[in-house]
Amino acid sequence: MTQEFEFGEEIVALRAMVREFCAEQAPESTVRTAMESELGHDPALWRRFGSELGVFGLAVPESDGGDGAGLVPHAVVVEEFGAALVCGPTLGALCLALPALIALPDAQARQDYLPGLIAGELIATLAAPTVHGVFDPEAATVSATTGPGGWTLSGGLAHVPDGASADILLVPARTQEGLALFAVERGAAGLAHTDLFTMDRTRRQATFELADTPARLVADEVAAPAVCARAVRVATALLAVSQVGGAQRMLDVTVQHVRTRIQFGQAVGAFQAVKHRCANMLMEVEQARSAAYHAVWALDSDSEIDDPDLAVALAKAVASDAFTSITRAAIQLHGGIGFTWEGSPQLYFKRATADLVTLGTGTEQVENVARLVLDRRVAAANVPEPTLT
Repeated sequence: MTQEFEFGEEIVALRAMVREFCAEQAPESTVRTAMESELGHDPALWRRFGSELGVFGLAVPESDGGDGAGLVPHAVVVEEFGAALVCGPTLGALCLALPALIALPDAQARQDYLPGLIAGELIATLAAPTVHGVFDPEAATVSATTGPGGWTLSGGLAHVPDGASADILLVPARTQEGLALFAVERGAAGLAHTDLFTMDRTRRQATFELADTPARLVADEVAAPAVCARAVRVATALLAVSQVGGAQRMLDVTVQHVRTRIQFGQAVGAFQAVKHRCANMLMEVEQARSAAYHAVWALDSDSEIDDPDLAVALAKAVASDAFTSITRAAIQLHGGIGFTWEGSPQLYFKRATADLVTLGTGTEQVENVARLVLDRRVAAANVPEPTLT
């Protein structure tokens, strides 16, 4: 980072409020019930997050009915949701659709969709085409045509986060002029979806088929690529923050376990090898936290020094590795119970495994970092030296 920053009292209070609400209203027993339900989450509880806590509008500008607090407070909420494994459309609605809607140049579309999303009454998701974790217009699989009745979409969408529960599906589709962004309502003619059975049942996915499906144009071919690219960058940074939350929770749970688990007449945590393992877990989660919040800060600031693309790629790579490593260690340090369905480590391990391949794997993001650094060096090398007068 280019400057020091720390969380202020308001952010600390926000974190405490969300953590307490999750502990009371979304404990592990509730998570297990919701993840086995048909929808995969409790809509009433999701609405309470929006209406009672009012945390869905933190990153939304005041002019659009939000709090205008910025992306960092929004990231704190996502981190706590990740720590509690909250079942709900966090990835689809809060990480993907919300930043896309905020960036729309169409004020009427923002007015139509953002209030419902902020209140938790409307669920939206973005089916952004990505390659190696980066938005790629060439990967779009849906085409758009216009006629007397308006726009219609045809094509297929794979692995759409929270697609089955979405009221609004934001679809980048190819027109004759380029890539535009459309909104498709649940139940629209010609729209069919299939729920996917995924490893992580706390976060659902679906595939879609569109056949001459009516759609609303919300961003034209000029604005849509920038809107989608921004949404994917923000979602990747927020996913890294969510991974930090899960990693921290597994570290806390594991430390508590080894403190109270007695073996050979003493606590397991008294053994040096276990102490060293926990210390390594702490180092991993702190590195991931620094990288993740740096990415969020870079996206939310006007710094000309920090490259948001570079910061986001680095954050996702570091957080993915840390979350996977920490959940594996948690299973091992829990001993036999760590492998059982009754134990909590297996839930977080499945989330870590799913996150690892979402919005770019760790390896792909490392390659993105290398490419961005190389591009910077090439650009710097081609800058002519100033002429002295």
